Parts: sequence; structure tokens; C-alpha cells
Amino acid sequence: MELPLNVLGGPLNACSHDPVTGWFRDGCCNTDENDHGSHTVCAVVTQEFLVWLQEAGNDLITPAPQYGFRGLRPGDSWCICAASWRDAHRAGKGCAVHLESTHKKALEIVPIEELMVHAVAPEA
Repeated sequence: MELPLNVLGGPLNACSHDPVTGWFRDGCCNTDENDHGSHTVCAVVTQEFLVWLQEAGNDLITPAPQYGFRGLRPGDSWCICAASWRDAHRAGKGCAVHLESTHKKALEIVPIEELMVHAVAPEA
């Protein structure tokens, strides 16, 4: 099995285990052909980003206990759909990104230059 790579070409690091994120809920922004949203960008969410996303129809603030989801808070890391992150970036609401935890598949939707603008140091 091929090891997943990040947007920098290295091994994909974990994004978050608290809360547990990822398409597979494995803490990583791993993906497969069934992940039509491409949950590949490891974002450090802000209140502004979360509100923007909620207004766009993706509520990650409200807890959903039936799914074991406490709701996201500013500062949480979460595997965000690449197109949603890019839309927020274009609207001036982009949030920080961990490049080493962002899956290389994100580059099919988001140019590396846009991700690097929001890269968490020391990755930048």
C-alpha cells in the first residue's frame, strides 16, 4: 500500500485526534474515491471561518452528539473540504493550514500558493 503524501511531498502527518477528524475519522486528512468532498485540507479553524462556513451551509459549530461530534471551536484543527476552504480563502475568510497534514489530493482543487499564504510556521 502506498503511503499518503502531503502537499509538500512528504509523509502525511496527523491533523487532529481531539476532535478526531478525517474522512475515515483516523485523525488524518486521508481520502479515497468515495470522498467526493475531498476532506483534504488540515485547517486550524477560526470563528470567522466557522461562521462563514455555517452561512454557506456547512455547520461545523453545532454539536451533533448522535455522531459523537462536539462542534468545532476556534483553534481546532479539522480536515476541511478543499473546495470549501478555497471558497473561504477567496472570500477573505481563509484560515491557517498545516501543510504537512494536508493531503496532496488537495492540490487538485487548491493551488499550493493559496495554501502557503495561510501556512502555519515553520512550514511556510
